[in-house]
Amino acid sequence: MKRAVNYLQGWTQLRVTGDFPERMLNLCAQRRVPFWALEWVDGETFRFRVPTRWVSRLLPLAERTRCTLCRERSVGLPAFLAGFRHRYAFLAGLALSLLAVCVLSNFILWVDITGCRTVSQAEILTELRRLGVYPGAYGPSIDGSAVGQQALLNLSGLSWMSVNVSGARVEVIVREAVAPPQVDGRDGAGDIVAETDGVISRMEVLTGQARRQVGDGVTRGEVLISGTVELAHADPEQEPERYQVRAAGRVWADTRRVLTAAIPVTAQVKEYTGEETVRYSLSFLGKTINFYQNSGIAWPYYDRINITTCASLPDGRELPFHIVKTELRAYDIREVQVDLTAAEQLLSARLEEELAGLLGEDGEVLERTWESRVTDGVLTVTLTAACREEIGTEAAG
Repeated sequence: MKRAVNYLQGWTQLRVTGDFPERMLNLCAQRRVPFWALEWVDGETFRFRVPTRWVSRLLPLAERTRCTLCRERSVGLPAFLAGFRHRYAFLAGLALSLLAVCVLSNFILWVDITGCRTVSQAEILTELRRLGVYPGAYGPSIDGSAVGQQALLNLSGLSWMSVNVSGARVEVIVREAVAPPQVDGRDGAGDIVAETDGVISRMEVLTGQARRQVGDGVTRGEVLISGTVELAHADPEQEPERYQVRAAGRVWADTRRVLTAAIPVTAQVKEYTGEETVRYSLSFLGKTINFYQNSGIAWPYYDRINITTCASLPDGRELPFHIVKTELRAYDIREVQVDLTAAEQLLSARLEEELAGLLGEDGEVLERTWESRVTDGVLTVTLTAACREEIGTEAAG
């Protein structure tokens, strides 16, 4: 501890030479001058160490005893700082660094989110930014409790949120809401209706009463299996009894699907002129500084490519300090003829994908025909497919 104190206040090693150097020691003891590490070199010379601030007080004592003081070395923080008294750039940099540490510690540099899975971090960060929590915000002005409560009201997927401000870091801990079980909103009665037009090829009735038979043609929305079941009496003159159930079953039918897709036979492509320019900007704590004049761009068409370089800590966390390089490349637009064969293949693939989505896993294509035509600069491809698919779908009674 004593060594640390001596280093902070600084000490100087002096060499004292004279005819009677012991008189110098006596005066130091009388004046209560702290010294240590006394070492006699010979009968007329010794060296010792004193606090640096006492050196100026020893000069009059040396004159009284007709001794000579020689400073051999100075050690400690004052001597270290004195070595930079003429290095103004270093001192300015040190002062700015200390100022930056004191100032930047009050601003938010990172926002860390933990606990989210289904709710994206981008959605949470967007809501926090709207509430004033973002890199560059003034930390002491953030009320973490109020921000957390307000964010919960606006984010339906969360059940709990904690916003903790710790220096330049904001830690956001969330718990996602547990989704309620899905409840079938239908009542106890319902029908099975046709989803599209077709001719019934197969029926499986589980509950309810069939209203159509195999071989019947049906239209979209027509009831196939009714939830109203009729029980006939032995006496044909009496009205049959009726009761409601939820119809269940599966109905397959032969259907005809007609799908169409179109694309222009000409397309606009870019032709770069070779003109380009580069601009730089600096983003610091959410503020952007442009290193270029606010001049317009003379080109009617151009690409903008932003290349962002982020400052980061050794652990990989990014700082709110970005240098953005923006490349602007001019181009002209010209029309070219589309390869009709490739365009037709593209549209055919899209129609096949759409048809597969309509039929589902159980559906099958019995026959398909294609038609292609070009009209008014547009290529149109039509797919006509004879299919066998399940057309029954539940409807509320």
